[in-house]
Amino acid sequence: MNHGHDQAEILDLDAEVVAEHTASITEWLPTADPRQIVDLGCGTGAGTFALLGRFPEAHVTAVDASVDHLQRLRDKACEHGLTGRVSTVQADLDAEWPDLGTPDLVWASASMHHMADPDRVLRQVHGTLAPGGLLAVVELAGMPKFLPDDAPESRFEQHHHDERVPHRGADWGPKLTAAGFTVEGERTVSVRIEQSAAVERYARVVLQRLLDPDALERVLRRDDLVLRSERTVWAARKEIA
Repeated sequence: MNHGHDQAEILDLDAEVVAEHTASITEWLPTADPRQIVDLGCGTGAGTFALLGRFPEAHVTAVDASVDHLQRLRDKACEHGLTGRVSTVQADLDAEWPDLGTPDLVWASASMHHMADPDRVLRQVHGTLAPGGLLAVVELAGMPKFLPDDAPESRFEQHHHDERVPHRGADWGPKLTAAGFTVEGERTVSVRIEQSAAVERYARVVLQRLLDPDALERVLRRDDLVLRSERTVWAARKEIA
């Protein structure tokens, strides 16, 4: 299995299925009219395109370590006639920090928990932001779940949730404060999306990592698959000196 391609497909499906929830988060952000936005750990562009839709005058610099993810993002920008409003930067944010200009808004969705030293990255973001700029950190409580809790196979989902990367599930509020930010808001968004063709495709890509082929096909024949996840967003301001 090509896990790089697999991950890109998960990101694309998540973007499609939870687009309304992502849009509601961008609507909630306490920022009026950012012109320069950075999407840190942009993946295949779910946040990038939500932000372009929310802020029609903005330009987004999309940053990711994956060349494949960035190519997918550029292809989508071309398809939607947005090439002039997007630029991409390939960078490992745990290594040398790239030149990202002086953005008014930095968006980091499901990316901060991957950082080897997130406190350092937060300090870097604080130094990069324009005075008065905003950082939005969006984090998932765990991988999405699809099965009812009483389904025999649900134990594999729960086990998968327990295999967390070190910083997943962290409370980012104190980390943001320690990095010099003022936290202006925190919001938790519960996602529950009923069965659809897209939810079934999403379930297949995620659950094929956890179940043998026969069990996977049994699960996908169920009529009660539901996408469930929870995301928390923190909005943090760099104060004007």
